[in-house]
Amino acid sequence: MTRPIPLPRAGHVCASLVLALAFAAPAQAAPEKAAIFGIELFDPGVVGGRKARPDETRRLGLVTEELRKALGDAVEPVEVAPQAAEIAKQAPLYKCDGCAATIAKTLGADLAVSGYVEKGSNQIFNLTVTIAEAATGKIVRGGRVVIRADTDDTWAHAMRWVVKNRLLAEPLPNRS
Repeated sequence: MTRPIPLPRAGHVCASLVLALAFAAPAQAAPEKAAIFGIELFDPGVVGGRKARPDETRRLGLVTEELRKALGDAVEPVEVAPQAAEIAKQAPLYKCDGCAATIAKTLGADLAVSGYVEKGSNQIFNLTVTIAEAATGKIVRGGRVVIRADTDDTWAHAMRWVVKNRLLAEPLPNRS
């Protein structure tokens, strides 16, 4: 004799259905790994370039840190220190014709994030940031903003703005 299979009560059906759907739903992809390189200085008024002054070096570090923070959970940063010698050899990265992507690939990153501040005058600067695929060097996102004052706050604000309004205005490729 077969026994009837008891049917679950309505509340149990809903809970079971929710659990089944939760496990069946595709998990969100993990953030892509990104090599975030230090922001560099480009002073076109000096032939052959020059080393950044101490105040400029400090601000470049400040905007690099703002870049890391502003990218937040959109990417998983990888440590670039293991390639410090190659980065120094290729510098400035904004002139090396895609070497940032090659270095990023060596580090196991999916993306290369690099940028520079171009000095226009003592009070006007252009901040440019690009994100490239490490495998191909293809730029997938980029942005530029003009900084109209030479203060820590204006430089940091400019970096947050370019990340929010240009780099992450839409999800990065391969992300839902």
